[in-house]
Amino acid sequence: MVYVTSDLHGYSLDKFKDFLSKVGFSDDDFLYILGDVIDRGSDGVRILKWLMLQPNVELLLGNHEAMLLACDFLFDEITEDSIAELSAAQLNTYSTWVSNSGQVTLDALSAMRNKEIQYILDYLRDAPLYEVLTVGGRDFVLVHSGLGGFRKDKKLSEYTPTDLLWTRPGLNTQYFDNITVIFGHTPTVCYGNEYLGKIARTDSFIDVDVGVGIGQKPALLRLDDMKELYYKDYKVNA
Repeated sequence: MVYVTSDLHGYSLDKFKDFLSKVGFSDDDFLYILGDVIDRGSDGVRILKWLMLQPNVELLLGNHEAMLLACDFLFDEITEDSIAELSAAQLNTYSTWVSNSGQVTLDALSAMRNKEIQYILDYLRDAPLYEVLTVGGRDFVLVHSGLGGFRKDKKLSEYTPTDLLWTRPGLNTQYFDNITVIFGHTPTVCYGNEYLGKIARTDSFIDVDVGVGIGQKPALLRLDDMKELYYKDYKVNA
């Protein structure tokens, strides 16, 4: 089975693993996480360290991971003095990340050895911006935020990181005719209160950001049968 989720934003790793166990996720299955496992919640770095050890889970880059990578200059030595010595451009990059709830991730990284931090940064540098796959006879494009500046004749390799990481599609956004685009980034409640905590679908795309970063429980989309699975529907052990 192939599963998709997105935007865990530091959600409890123990609870997320319990969710995977509840749905029967096994070594024979595969999970795609469409970015933004860090920031906001306290378990983002724990999730990253767990992901690095999972052969059947792939993280696509999200805009929050991209902001972390843009601040890689911080990680030679994270001190108050090093932050005070930032250039204007670096300070702006750092401020953008922190203003987007990055401080909790920075604090977690600052408690780690530099070698461990570099392993995490290297892992994120290798994370893809998108994936194309066929499951159950259906074709999908997986990406963090949607396809900015979309054209049907435009190759995926021609989209910029901004197009793939920061786009905010509307419910009337149309993509391909026979390929479903699956993304996160935009909490589905932005489309209306009726979507709070729920996956949003149109005839063109599926948004799987159910709002974990704003207090909702995570969800999974199983691509084999397109079934939506919600943690709130299971008894929590963790």
